[in-house]
Amino acid sequence: MTQTAYRSPAAPQRTGDAPAPEADLPAGRARLLGVDAARGVALLGMIAVHSLYQADAAGRPTWSFTIFGGRAAALFAVLAGVGIAFVTGRRRVVLASGAGTVAALGVRALAIGAIGLALSHADASLASVILPYYAVLFLLAIPLVFLPTWLVACAGLAVTVGVPVLRQLLLPRLPEPTYANLGFADLVDDPGALLTELSMTGEFPAVTWLAYLCAGLVVGRLALNRLTVILGLLYTGLLLAAVAPVASWILLNRYEGLRQIWFTQPRSGLTAAETTELLLFGGDGSTPTSTWWWLAVDAPHTGTPLDLLGTIGSAVALIAVMLLAFHVSRPGPRRTVSVLLVPLAAVGSMPLTLYTAHIMFISSELDSFEPTPGYLAQVLVMVLFGTAWWATAGRGPLEGLVTLLSGGARRLATRRYRVTRRRAGMSMYSTRDGVG
Repeated sequence: MTQTAYRSPAAPQRTGDAPAPEADLPAGRARLLGVDAARGVALLGMIAVHSLYQADAAGRPTWSFTIFGGRAAALFAVLAGVGIAFVTGRRRVVLASGAGTVAALGVRALAIGAIGLALSHADASLASVILPYYAVLFLLAIPLVFLPTWLVACAGLAVTVGVPVLRQLLLPRLPEPTYANLGFADLVDDPGALLTELSMTGEFPAVTWLAYLCAGLVVGRLALNRLTVILGLLYTGLLLAAVAPVASWILLNRYEGLRQIWFTQPRSGLTAAETTELLLFGGDGSTPTSTWWWLAVDAPHTGTPLDLLGTIGSAVALIAVMLLAFHVSRPGPRRTVSVLLVPLAAVGSMPLTLYTAHIMFISSELDSFEPTPGYLAQVLVMVLFGTAWWATAGRGPLEGLVTLLSGGARRLATRRYRVTRRRAGMSMYSTRDGVG
């Protein structure tokens, strides 16, 4: 869960400065606000999935789960890629001078992972803590920042299509995941099992979710201040979000994929009721391996190619909508955008802090509310706190800590790299003069 308070050269130095409705926002400022507002939607969507009912009285998905189930978490992962693009200057990192970037991303991953492992006391039946998975995802992202954008896009496509197939082959040979919120004890007792669950078998498998990060890295490197680029993202996102469920329906119904799923149900390890629930509400990061036709479903958190494509599409479309909103130029609509979306952007500028607070709240005795009042109370507190903190202090508390640690690691690694190069240059100079 990375934040977008990483400032581009065009952005003002203080993230708490509210935009002036009468004047055009600087390109960097509009970009940051749009991305932060999208992250605010993702955060409130994940809280809705955790806090509200997923099924109605008839056993059908509720409207909140239909909208946010699977999509909110995917949006977070795509935005993590956008954040990494901002951190790396929205361009390919030069390999020869990438020591600072590697150190910064590595320390950021360790810090986020440590925060996630510290939340292992949280009730996994209420919410699976995503942060340890993000830590592995950030480590996997390090090689990507050295690739050109077109190659990152190709890698994302390869992951989207190939990793679900690979996991379908490997899952029967891998240990069963615990689906618990993993902690430091798991890291000490069996680090291999912990890494396997975080990367391959858990609810948010990092190897599969690398597809989201690749998509976000590509989006973050684009010229997001150009209207044509934003509209292109909107059309592309809407197309993917629409095509994926249609393709799934055709494969499952016209080509009898659903019939094969039910024919092989006895050896899938699921009961008939569990199979129905998986098809309707989604899974816990994967699907049964009883038949290849499971890869044709697009239910939330199944990690199939169509699930990945559809949720990437909805994430990209939402980001484009938020970017468009902050490009409104007329004073009247601009004021409306500021009133509605700037508080949302404030919430989205400190997702690590607010997500951690949410997990701690719903796992405590303080959460004695009914689902809807409890959700609304959390949203109200987050909007009020987020806006006040954003307007005065800027970066969120945990975001500030992570940035401090990663920034220190970047400076230290860069300094050591320069010293090493200087010594190497002096050695070569001495050798040429016969001193060596």
